[in-house]
Amino acid sequence: MRRQVLYPVIVKEYNDDEHYFVITSPNVQGMVAEGETLEEAVDEASYDIADWFVVKKHIEKPQNPSNWHLDEGERIAYIQVDLSRFYEKYGKKVRRNITVPEYLSDWATENKVNVSLVASNALKKLQEQG
Repeated sequence: MRRQVLYPVIVKEYNDDEHYFVITSPNVQGMVAEGETLEEAVDEASYDIADWFVVKKHIEKPQNPSNWHLDEGERIAYIQVDLSRFYEKYGKKVRRNITVPEYLSDWATENKVNVSLVASNALKKLQEQG
């Protein structure tokens, strides 16, 4: 399962009253990410695109950027988008059988503990630790 994708965007640098960058994408209707630095704009765009996937409930395949019309000063760039939030919410769940001591199983039942959730959270922590 891919955890990240590269997504095409349009970047434009402005030097009017201030200096800043604006990122838009014909793929993501209404998205306007900006920042004082290119890195800030890219971070915002990456988050906005990931959030858009969550709202759409699927990962949109982008249009071919070679067909995009660019205005003067605009350039195409690719944003790395983290899909973790999307997969946490909409990723396919698989059934796994685990073995736990009977006394823990009884305790979990008595205390209405969701063992699947506990196991998933523990696995996420291990994944984050590397």
